[in-house]
Amino acid sequence: MAAVEHDENSERGFSGANAKRDSRCSFVEVPPKSANTLHRHPKAEEFYFVVEGTGRMRVSEETRTVPKHGRLLVGPKLLRQVFNDTDEEVLWLIVGAPEKEFEEGEAQDMKVYYPVDPTQLPKELAGKVWPPK
Repeated sequence: MAAVEHDENSERGFSGANAKRDSRCSFVEVPPKSANTLHRHPKAEEFYFVVEGTGRMRVSEETRTVPKHGRLLVGPKLLRQVFNDTDEEVLWLIVGAPEKEFEEGEAQDMKVYYPVDPTQLPKELAGKVWPPK
């Protein structure tokens, strides 16, 4: 499976070993003209599903637009950031697997997750400040 996949007709889930591992999920509301952190995961794949609105996401150097009820699967180690450059709130469902990326007791180097400034915004939000004041 590709590291980044967007296929409206696909019913695939997580690939390989991640298909049978514990997962975590959350709903993420992205207000107008804002973004979440720019980050990556060392082991986890993440499945992004747009519940409401039109989703925008940057994966590495590429910007993706995901329509309502569209989906995107992002593989491990890729920088990712959902953002909203519209005037309407966007609601994402994000599911990641495996849930645990470090063994219990193992030191967690946050540079693994945030190798660059996590507050930087995509060019589509030029002039905006994050996090909001």
